[in-house]
Amino acid sequence: MSRKLSDIIQCSGIAFGTSGARGLVIDFSPAVCSAFTQSFLQTMARRYSFSAVAIGIDNRPSSPAMAQHCAAMAQAMGLAVHYYGVLPTPALALQAAKEQIPAIMITGSHIPFDRNGIKFYRPDGEISKADEQSILSCSDKLLHTMPSTLTANGKAAHAYLQRYREICPVNCLKGKHIGIYEHSSAGRDLYHQLLTELGAKVTRLERTDHFVPIDTEAVSEADQQKARQWATTFRFDAIFSTDGDGDRPLIADENGNWLRGDTVGLLTAKALKIQALAVPINANSAIDLCGNFAKVQRTRIGSPYVIEGMQLLQRQYASVAGFEANGGFLLASDIKVNSHELSALPTRDALLPFIAIMLLAEGKPVSALSRELPQRFTASERIQNVPAELSQKLLAIAASQPELILQQLGMTDTTTQDIDQTDGVRLTLNNGHILHFRASGNAPELRIYSEADTDITAKHLAQLGTQLKLN
Repeated sequence: MSRKLSDIIQCSGIAFGTSGARGLVIDFSPAVCSAFTQSFLQTMARRYSFSAVAIGIDNRPSSPAMAQHCAAMAQAMGLAVHYYGVLPTPALALQAAKEQIPAIMITGSHIPFDRNGIKFYRPDGEISKADEQSILSCSDKLLHTMPSTLTANGKAAHAYLQRYREICPVNCLKGKHIGIYEHSSAGRDLYHQLLTELGAKVTRLERTDHFVPIDTEAVSEADQQKARQWATTFRFDAIFSTDGDGDRPLIADENGNWLRGDTVGLLTAKALKIQALAVPINANSAIDLCGNFAKVQRTRIGSPYVIEGMQLLQRQYASVAGFEANGGFLLASDIKVNSHELSALPTRDALLPFIAIMLLAEGKPVSALSRELPQRFTASERIQNVPAELSQKLLAIAASQPELILQQLGMTDTTTQDIDQTDGVRLTLNNGHILHFRASGNAPELRIYSEADTDITAKHLAQLGTQLKLN
């Protein structure tokens, strides 16, 4: 007997996070992949007319089989499958938008290789929270599928490279030596090809046959040391890398110092002359202080909320973009770059930030770009194994009696100037420092974000936050 899609999904152990459905590989059974695909495509069919679906994957060993199960369901529903193989998520989203069809990306982004995920795209961009709920609640019966064989088409990867070829002057990177930390990134071959075409000398670093989970929001100490050593050994002008599916950049200056994601986003928006920005509440306040933007809209954390913010800004401003603290840059408007049109791509992209920053740095080192910004520094920590009800109790105290939280942390000579509850509780202190507490949306954790006028102070504040007594 066929089971309802909602029952299969509910019992799977797979949950939606801010970047699609994620979970353990062993939980992404053929039935679960099929159920998610059928529910997603039926949700899309209520609003859009289409006869095909685009599918891509990252380099995880589990991704090809998951793609086959998704493709088999699409074919069972009478749809053609445009399979683009291993490629960056933004490249798949760009191609789907051109074809005006939905897309499915098999990727777990930066999470460990024993896990994976599915990202869903509408013909006009990322799915919304309302779409998520529709996918989870579909009560139709699971259709029968037949095994599917997939052959990759390189058209989407070519279109993605062409997007950036068109806006870059000939030999614009001539004389630059760029390192690409390739690891298992889905776009590693594309990045080398493009940067070489633009005139750069490219050195490829640590390409691997096994999956490496790179988290651009929490760069490991080992990766920090690697970058500094590479910079010393090769005398790079910059180092470029991404997370597993190529939608979050990791960029180091000539000294091998990885730039924080919100700094990357700020520099990208500055290079592109963006008028209005939507950014999450935990992004660096240098964005507001720099004076480069007519409007900065703060949102909840997560790309769906940033997209909602961008949509509101588009009613008033001609050029609108957004980014997250992980560096993924979303372009909401068609804009002109070097007299060429760059079409909107309202999903996270890693390649545009690197290209924009290298063009902005013409004639100066990348490190100088950061020094020119208002000097505000951010840090983050987390307290693990915190039940949701305990996090909510602490957030309620922080919002109503913030002095109790400060006293518990030994900050007895500090007071609160402002309380922002956009997402969690963000306390602006009388010395200008910021402490922000937020319950994780997909794990039993309490997240702690901090901001201060020095890097050392920001890290100290975040670490101090982990000493909260949770009872």
